[in-house]
Amino acid sequence: MIRRLDPETRSKIAAGEVVARPASVVVELVENALDAGAETVEIEVDGDGTDRIRVADDGRGMAESDAALAVERHATSKLSAAGDLETVETLGFRGEALPSIAAAAARLELTTNDGGPRGTRVVVDGDEQASDGERDKTVSPAGRARGTTVDVTGLFSDRPARKKSLASPKAEFARVSAVVARYALARPDARFVLRHDGRETLTTPGTDRFSDALLAVYGRDAASHASTFDAVREVTAAGETAAVEVDGALCHPEVTRSRRDHVHVSVNGRALAEPRVRRAVADGYGTLLPDGREPVGVVRLRLPPAWVDHNVHPAKDEVGFRDAEVVAEAVESSVRDALSTADLRRSGEVAMDLDSSLAPVEAASVFDDLRVIGRFRGLYLLCEAGDELLVVDQHAAHERINYERLREAVEAAGIDAVPLDPPATVSLSPTDAALLDANRDLVEGLGFRVAEFGDGDGAGTYRVEAVPAPLGRPFAPDALADVVAGVASGDHADPRDELLKDLACHPSIKAGDDLTDDEAARLIERLGSCETPYTCPHGRPTVLSIDEETFVRGFGRRSGRLG
Repeated sequence: MIRRLDPETRSKIAAGEVVARPASVVVELVENALDAGAETVEIEVDGDGTDRIRVADDGRGMAESDAALAVERHATSKLSAAGDLETVETLGFRGEALPSIAAAAARLELTTNDGGPRGTRVVVDGDEQASDGERDKTVSPAGRARGTTVDVTGLFSDRPARKKSLASPKAEFARVSAVVARYALARPDARFVLRHDGRETLTTPGTDRFSDALLAVYGRDAASHASTFDAVREVTAAGETAAVEVDGALCHPEVTRSRRDHVHVSVNGRALAEPRVRRAVADGYGTLLPDGREPVGVVRLRLPPAWVDHNVHPAKDEVGFRDAEVVAEAVESSVRDALSTADLRRSGEVAMDLDSSLAPVEAASVFDDLRVIGRFRGLYLLCEAGDELLVVDQHAAHERINYERLREAVEAAGIDAVPLDPPATVSLSPTDAALLDANRDLVEGLGFRVAEFGDGDGAGTYRVEAVPAPLGRPFAPDALADVVAGVASGDHADPRDELLKDLACHPSIKAGDDLTDDEAARLIERLGSCETPYTCPHGRPTVLSIDEETFVRGFGRRSGRLG
């Protein structure tokens, strides 16, 4: 039997689409504050956010009549007809998210003032029901300066399954911290303050300078190695041409992370984890990035509203573009131009059509009969093996050798840790700091010993007192952020193995290191004795082969050798 759902059930279903976890509430309230023209946004979170979330701003605020309507479903000041959805330029609709949040919480309290002599307080209490089944509200005068404060308590209090599905309190706060950091970087003109259980974890100055926002989120190293850029690209899709404005700040290639989460993107003011744009930013760096590393930066896009659909993802992490490929190309070329000279760009181009013949070696090892006959560009060893020319990436080969030696040592004796004297000081972003707190036991089990700098007075700054040192090779203290992100991601069954892969990379032979004939021969010999000699620990090939037929075809010969 099919029947209509009652209003309360409909409200809860709709709220579930908007409010998936505490970070969802923060996204909606921060966007509302920015839409209201706020210059300062203060966010307070208790516990994992289900206990209490409070967001206060100094924006335009609302009159009493608007405040009363703002907590009702489908009430907004930003749309007058369905067609407006294609041209709206706001981040959200104050009045759309609020009832969804209220439906998911035990209590929502809205206090606002549009600059008049007194403000308005609207309370939606989950225990009170109106005659139509909706949650009841009370409206009363309140004292408040211009702006709006939203206080949400008891999130998911009547949805135990949803509450139990959340991660640990520290992990949920890490999600909140990531959201706030994302907006703080996308909107350096606004001042952001984030507090957790009464402790300030992030403050940005709101100077409208990317460097100041980067300093607050990532510390001095990233901020001092970043450059701003802006560009305009004309793009065409479906016969229509539009301008794509791209600006932001790009950290230099020596400032990297192991994951792409640190590429912060916004589209028409909305900060989001848009994977296609993030990938385009990384592609813009091209060969400037070390293998397996991802950039750190802020990239903002602005397109005509009709070219963007913000309603394609329930968590607003992605958007729909009229033509995603042309937008990605505009981003990639803008980043590439900002980072590289024309000569550098040309140096990465492939001048020979050998792509199809350059394939990883899959046959049994031929290293016993291999002879080193030359080198190329201080990175590749050229080796003769029967009818093939083998090209060995000396860095990838040395990584494989080091990794297998480290793995054997750790399996036999575990990971040793060595104290640092004096301890090293490392700055973590608010998100990474929250992830460290949530995974401290696991990180310390890998050999790090970490303490907050200044007994908690320096938020985001940590004192690394000991580092892992398998085979007596100390890990770099600055790698703490990568280890924290890798452990927290849950992508790897054995975090120790990922640690060894990164550690194997650091002492390995680098591009430009000149090897003697004996050193090159020993490297090849040791690579051939590895359990998996044909790839580095990260899966890249160590050896490529070019068979003689490639040269025969390329030089237009009838046969090889002297034919």
